[in-house]
Amino acid sequence: MTLKGNIVDIQNRSIYKGEITIENGKIKAIKENDCEESLYILPGFVDAHIHIESSMLVPSEFAKVAVKHGTVATVSDPHEIANVLGVKGVEFMIENGKQTPFKFNFGAPSCVPATSFESAGAVIDSDDIKTLMANPDIKYLAEMMNYPGVIYDDAEVLKKIEWAKHYNKPIDGHAPGLRGEDLTKYISTGISTDHECFTYEEGLEKLQKGMKVIIREGSAAKNFEALIGLLDEHYQNMMFCSDDKHPDDLLVGHINQLCARAVDKGNDIFKVLQVACVNPVKHYNLDVGLLQVGDTADCILVEDLTDFKTLQTYINGELVYDNGESKIQHVNFENLNNFNTSKKLVEDFRVEASTTKIRVIECLDGELVTNQIIEDATIKDGNLVSNTENDILKMTVVNRYQNNKPAMAFIKNFGLKEGAIASSVGHDSHNIIAVGVSDEAICKAVNLIIENEGGICAVSNTEQKVVALPVAGIMSDKDAETIGKQYSELDKMAKQLGSKLHAPYMSLSFMALLVIPSLKLSDKGLFDGGKFEFTDLAYIPS
Repeated sequence: MTLKGNIVDIQNRSIYKGEITIENGKIKAIKENDCEESLYILPGFVDAHIHIESSMLVPSEFAKVAVKHGTVATVSDPHEIANVLGVKGVEFMIENGKQTPFKFNFGAPSCVPATSFESAGAVIDSDDIKTLMANPDIKYLAEMMNYPGVIYDDAEVLKKIEWAKHYNKPIDGHAPGLRGEDLTKYISTGISTDHECFTYEEGLEKLQKGMKVIIREGSAAKNFEALIGLLDEHYQNMMFCSDDKHPDDLLVGHINQLCARAVDKGNDIFKVLQVACVNPVKHYNLDVGLLQVGDTADCILVEDLTDFKTLQTYINGELVYDNGESKIQHVNFENLNNFNTSKKLVEDFRVEASTTKIRVIECLDGELVTNQIIEDATIKDGNLVSNTENDILKMTVVNRYQNNKPAMAFIKNFGLKEGAIASSVGHDSHNIIAVGVSDEAICKAVNLIIENEGGICAVSNTEQKVVALPVAGIMSDKDAETIGKQYSELDKMAKQLGSKLHAPYMSLSFMALLVIPSLKLSDKGLFDGGKFEFTDLAYIPS
C-alpha cells in the first residue's frame, strides 16, 4: 500500500511531496516525488493525559470517535473506574481497549482513593502498584495527586513512586498551584509531568525546574490560553491533553482543535506538531510510529495544516477512519458496577441553622480550582436553604457505596432558578453529587441517580431527564452519538433551569475533587484544600 501527498517530516522540519510505502503494518519506504496530491500526511495525534471514563464511553467506543479527529493514541489514566472498582476496573479498561486497533496506553492509578478524606469504592495500595507496574500493559504511574504526601514523605506514597522507578516507567504529576521549594521537592522524587498549571508563571517555573508541562483543554478545565505562550520557547518539553472531555465535545474535535488554535496564534507548525505528535511518544516510550522508515504506520491524512480536518487515519497500517466513516467496530462487554445505597428522604438533606454566616464554594467557570467565600445564611423554618436570588445553592455529596448521612454545603455560580441537577460522576470517588434550589428537588435528583445505579440527571417542577451510566456508574454502554445527543439534551435542560456555566455537569463533577483547592465537598464533609483538612460550614469570625 502507498500513500501519496505532502509528507510532513516533523523531526527534520520539512514538508515535501512524496509517497510512503506500507508493508505488514510498518513504513517500508518514504520517497520524494512530484505527486499531484494536495493533502498532507503526518503522524497521528496523541492525547498526553486523559481519563477515558469522562467521555462517558468505554474505550472501544471512545476509539471510534477519536480516530475521526486524527487521534491514534492516548496516555490514559483509568483513575476514575479504579476508584469505583479497583484493579478490576483497570483490567476492564485494558481488555476493552485491546479489542480495537487504537493505541490506549494505560497507567497505574496512584491515588485510589485520592485522599483519606472521602469514601471510594476500592483501594489500590503500593503492593497493587507493584503488581500493576510489572504488567507490560501498564505504561506509567498515573498522576500523583497526593502532593502533600510527596512533600511530607508519606511512606506509602513514596513506595508507589519507587515501584515506578524500579520498572523504569515515567511518573505523572498533579500539582495545581505548587511553587517554590515544595515544587522542587515534588520534582526531586522523579515526578516528570504536570497538566494542572493554570497560570503562565506556574507553567514557566515547572518547565525551568525540569518538568514537562501538558497544556490541558478539556470540557471544564481550559488552560490553553494561559499556557500557549510558553510553546514557542519550550515546545520540546510540552504536550497537549484534554484530561476530561464529555461526549458532545469529543464528537466535535480533539487534539486537532488545539493544533488549529496554536497555529492560528502564529506558532511554528513544526513546533506545534512536535507537541501534539512526537513528545508524548518519546516521553512515555509509546509504541506509536512517527512517520519514519521502520515505524508502525500510525499516520493521518489531513486537508491542510490550519484546520487539520482529518480525511483518513491509519493505525498499524490499517485504515481505521475514511472520509466520515469510522472503521472501528462495536465490542460486546459486560457491565461492571459498584452501587450500594438506598433511596434518600427529603429530611436527609436538611441542615439545621446554627449560624448567620456560612462558608460557600465559589465555582469558577472553566476552572477546577474554586474559591472560598463567606456569605449570609438564608434560614427558613430553622433550616439553611438555597438563596436563588443571590445564587447560593445547597449542594450534597451522597456516599454511593454504603448508607451514610449525606454531606451538605453551599455553592455559588451554578445559577439554577428551579429544580436540581445530579451526577454519579463525582471526581474522584464518584459518589453522588447534586446541586439544587430546594431539599425536595435535591432529593428527587439524588434518588433518580440511585434508581438507575449511576447516571446524570436534571429535574424541574414538571419533568425529569436522566442519562443512565451503567458501567461503574460513570460510563454508558451506548455509542458516542447516542450518549452525546442525550448529554446535550441534559446540558440544555440544566441551562434552561438557569445555569450559566459552559459545562454544568463537568463543573459539578469536580466540586468533590479535594486535591484541587480551595473549598470542596466530600461525602464526609466540607474540605479546605489549601490547609488539606476538613472545615466547618458555619463561619465564626475570629
